Amino acid sequence: MTDIELMEKLKSFLGDKIVEMSNPGLRRVFMKVDPRNLAAVAVSLKKDLGLWYIAAISGVDVEDSFEILYHFGHDNGSLSVRTRIPKADPHIESISPIVPGAIFYERELQDMFGIIVDHIPDPRPLVVPDDWPAGNYPLRKDWKYERPPEIIPGGKQ
Repeated sequence: MTDIELMEKLKSFLGDKIVEMSNPGLRRVFMKVDPRNLAAVAVSLKKDLGLWYIAAISGVDVEDSFEILYHFGHDNGSLSVRTRIPKADPHIESISPIVPGAIFYERELQDMFGIIVDHIPDPRPLVVPDDWPAGNYPLRKDWKYERPPEIIPGGKQ
């Protein structure tokens, strides 16, 4: 399926759920959706277009919001679904019940950005240690790394 054919199929299946769509390069299609439509879009991508393989989910800290990109792979390229949520209320619906491979990326979003993934089947930390301090999200632009005190066995403290 060519990029143009994919875009036409997306328009026919998703209609007004698509906020914008672009084709910035060969075999790359980007589609922006409202976060409230994300689960319905994921269902349609899987059921209607057979796009069930999620290659990655990326997060980007952008001023007062987070942009989340869901990268779906297909035989002839990739489809990136973009959505934006406010930092003040960073909730997004889990798509792992629809696309099971998304769970690891969603857990990473929680650990690294503090994005709350609603209805995620397993919300345990994935990337950060179990004793990681609450409220510390390393991929947020306002995060400051504080080096822990160095402990030298048998040395002065």
